[in-house]
Amino acid sequence: MLDIQSLYKLLSSHMGSQHWWPAESKIEVILGAILVQNTNWRNAAYALEQLKVKTEFDPEQILNLNLESLQMIIKSSGFYKNKAKTILNILAWLKRFDFDYQAVRSYYQLQLRNALLEIKGIGSETADVCLVYVFEAVVFIPDSYTRRIFKKLGYTNTESYEKLKRHIELPETFTNADANEFHALLDNFGKNYFNEKNENKYTFLDPYFEN
Repeated sequence: MLDIQSLYKLLSSHMGSQHWWPAESKIEVILGAILVQNTNWRNAAYALEQLKVKTEFDPEQILNLNLESLQMIIKSSGFYKNKAKTILNILAWLKRFDFDYQAVRSYYQLQLRNALLEIKGIGSETADVCLVYVFEAVVFIPDSYTRRIFKKLGYTNTESYEKLKRHIELPETFTNADANEFHALLDNFGKNYFNEKNENKYTFLDPYFEN
């Protein structure tokens, strides 16, 4: 079984830098992380484009939208009624800190994940994405692709997000950049590997996969 460090090196050597998260600002990361919930990135990206046209991703402009208007702007992402509420909830929370992400991190410190999870509409994966890509923390993001990869590698406790997260520790040497890249590598490998067109193609991880 590959350990985390070896898996990271293997993925990186074969796939190169992934340049994630695909966003130009931290507010765009937050919006994208919410909009991509339960949909594909294409649908989320279209909703992001519409939101950028209407608000330029200015959080104050988004907060000034009424709920129905925001819902229509992001409709392509699916579950748009709940997602609009979540966006307004987290932006209102950030506004308390004048959208100063370092101030948020300093205030909550080790309780930041719990604080994010207390925001209505923010689940475990979205919270962890924000921790890594917005607040520059070092955490493991066991999304669905990652859990499938780890299962094939012979890891146990892959049945749920929180269960695998509790049983995986990133190496102490990992930086935020490493956590960022590791998640991106796993996610992009998963998208390519667990694809009907590629399911029978040999990959560099095949020798490590258990039948």
